[in-house]
Amino acid sequence: MRGRSGDRSLRGIAITGGLALLSGVGGRLIGAQRRDVSGERAAIQLPEPSGPTVSLAPDADLKLPGLTPYLTSNSDFYRIDTALIVPQVSVDDWSLRIHGMVDHEIQLSWDDLAKRTPVETLVTLACVSNPVGGDLIGNASWRGYRLDELLAEAGPHPDADMVLSHSIDGFTAGSPLAVLTDGRDALLAVGMNGEPLPVAHGYPARLVVPGLYGYVSATKWVTELEITRFDRATAYWTRRGWSAYGPIKTGTRIDTPRARAKLQPGSTAIAGVAWAQHRGIRAVEVQIDNGPWQPARLSTEQSIDTWRQWVYDWNATPGPHTIRARATDGTGETQTEARAPVVPDGATGYPSTTVTVG
Repeated sequence: MRGRSGDRSLRGIAITGGLALLSGVGGRLIGAQRRDVSGERAAIQLPEPSGPTVSLAPDADLKLPGLTPYLTSNSDFYRIDTALIVPQVSVDDWSLRIHGMVDHEIQLSWDDLAKRTPVETLVTLACVSNPVGGDLIGNASWRGYRLDELLAEAGPHPDADMVLSHSIDGFTAGSPLAVLTDGRDALLAVGMNGEPLPVAHGYPARLVVPGLYGYVSATKWVTELEITRFDRATAYWTRRGWSAYGPIKTGTRIDTPRARAKLQPGSTAIAGVAWAQHRGIRAVEVQIDNGPWQPARLSTEQSIDTWRQWVYDWNATPGPHTIRARATDGTGETQTEARAPVVPDGATGYPSTTVTVG
């Protein structure tokens, strides 16, 4: 299955920077390691969300052999971060401070959150270091508290344009304030797929923002939201040469058939997933060798903030073949064929795979 947990790419780059971070946050991080919070997490009861919990629409998951499931399990969800040691943060010690260019500084404890009503939503997260056709992407149900409401209570100043989120391990991410307050389901998340956040995925609280790569939004073990400006503050990865802004690019992936597969002639399902978070997917097309682009069948659109599955029924003919795919987002823009590396703001290009029939 695609989407296995992996510490690659940005994770590898982060090791050197992470060593420096440890010296800067030593006392706080060491304190966070003094207990194992897995037992505490197991005993946590998630608060009930407003409205019904998430249920999948018919045919949101096509359930085809070899195709990535619509929902990614917690154990299979990719992991990329700078934490050399996973922080162990107790709800007794955790708090969130909202400060900076605000009218009213706010400090929220876990008990304060319990007095609020969370929401539940589906969001696909993606890492900027995901290569074309890669698996550093996953889709989950998230339960948490709306960031636009929390930020509104603090009263950001009119000239503020960035939210610099801080993790307990010293990591920072710079998110456009306008994105966090434009009505999308940007969350301070405490639950993942009906469970408290896994410790490795940010327990007890993290950020989840549809439409932004994780390096500028998905801060785990979050403890501060600093309201500031992009011309006054620089986040962790931006200091290392990555773009300050990280909107997710339209992409797709071929899950089946696998590369270099040997197939029998006749009816063959070519299938995968496509994403353009907060814009949605309008169409996916498949090309066999240098032939015409053919429309694939899409799964039911559950949300514009999640990926969609697709399948193309191919009458496979004997010989070697190259299969390519491309997606068109909800605005009508088709992903670019031009190949670009992951640095500085995400890879581009059409995914492809080669197979032999006969």
